[in-house]
Amino acid sequence: MLKFMFMIGFLIPLCFLTNFWWVVQSLMYCMGFMFLMGCVLTSDYNNLSYFFGCDILSYGLIMLSFWICALMVTASESVFRMKFYNQLFLVYVLFLLLMLYCTFSSMSMFSFYLFFESSLIPTLFLILGWGYQPERLQAGVYLLFYTLLASLPLLVGLFNIYSLYGSLDLSLLMNVDLFSVMFYLVLILAFLVKIPMFLVHLWLPKAHVEAPVSGSMILAGVLLKLGGYGLLRVYSMMVVLGLKYNYIWISISLVGGVLVSLVCLYQTDLKALIAYSSVSHMGVVLGGLMTLTAWGFSGSYTLMIAHGLCSSGLFALANITYERLGSRSMLVSKGLMNFMPSMAMWWFLLSSSNMAAPLHEFDGWNWPFNSLVSWSWVTMFTLMLLPFFSAVYTLYPYSYSQHGMLYSGVYACSSGYSREFILLLLHWLPLNMLVLKGDLCILWL
Repeated sequence: MLKFMFMIGFLIPLCFLTNFWWVVQSLMYCMGFMFLMGCVLTSDYNNLSYFFGCDILSYGLIMLSFWICALMVTASESVFRMKFYNQLFLVYVLFLLLMLYCTFSSMSMFSFYLFFESSLIPTLFLILGWGYQPERLQAGVYLLFYTLLASLPLLVGLFNIYSLYGSLDLSLLMNVDLFSVMFYLVLILAFLVKIPMFLVHLWLPKAHVEAPVSGSMILAGVLLKLGGYGLLRVYSMMVVLGLKYNYIWISISLVGGVLVSLVCLYQTDLKALIAYSSVSHMGVVLGGLMTLTAWGFSGSYTLMIAHGLCSSGLFALANITYERLGSRSMLVSKGLMNFMPSMAMWWFLLSSSNMAAPLHEFDGWNWPFNSLVSWSWVTMFTLMLLPFFSAVYTLYPYSYSQHGMLYSGVYACSSGYSREFILLLLHWLPLNMLVLKGDLCILWL
């Protein structure tokens, strides 16, 4: 595992050389492919190096981190074109990638906590440095305080576990069973905020709306998955407590998912709509995960990876529109099928993916739904509404932005660049590969 850390570390000095933007980006894709070739498909830890290792659960999420970080650089070409502190921007992206890589490959709960929190710092600087509006300062503070306040009890809980069991190694804690409600609360609270669960989700739309395209892509693509990954790891220690108290979080996330879907319907800002849809999707992930069943776990894991690619792709699309029109308002972005005809297909493909149309996310929605209905038939009422509203709030921006009269302030026809088509293809292609090899997502159980 250390070889990839050294590769990322040695890439950082390259960022300061002039006109090395595309070289760094190409090397990031190269690293992604090299990691892909290392193919870890067992639930045992492989590639061990001190307290870093990789099982299939880490493998998928590290692969997602490499991929999304490389795509972030591709999407942020305007930073390079304007020469807007482009070298510093690359340094932050690589530092963020390093933190995420260390988080997912940590075998000790303490080092996981350490890198989990460290990933906030480059994200905060990306929002503060390259964000669009002055409210980005407030958004940064929201992001920081929501996450840090919920994470402090987790640190205390980990120290307590260490004093009780003498170890924080994940592989040694697999057979531990905690029976204190206090442990249960402190260990999952930080992850519930990070996912984010409804009621503690307010930092997410704020951060998304103010962040640059790269910030939004990494937030939706990988940082929300830290919460799900943490819960998948922690619940092996709390099966008995989980079976007893999980109904609270399941009911909040499912009802919250429906309410957030309704909130999506009156958004006029494209980015805010995609951000709220993320909260709704992660509600399904949380619901499936909390049932503690094999289907729920594997479905949540599949949906996390699928959502990471799909949501990131939609943010990239929204940014392409923003660069042409200078506005993210849906009142301005009308009739884009006339203005950017070749982009209409990508809007369609990524929108259909977002509403769990059978190809990729179908597995990711189907499995948690099955596990939730088998857990309690009462969940059927919210589960009927969730996919319906998912289709509604996805069709709404698609039809609103592509059809209708073209906004009179737009005069020229502007198709996409080849860079943008490649960017969208690299989101959409792995997304639909998931359905062809869906069995890989359940190998870690």
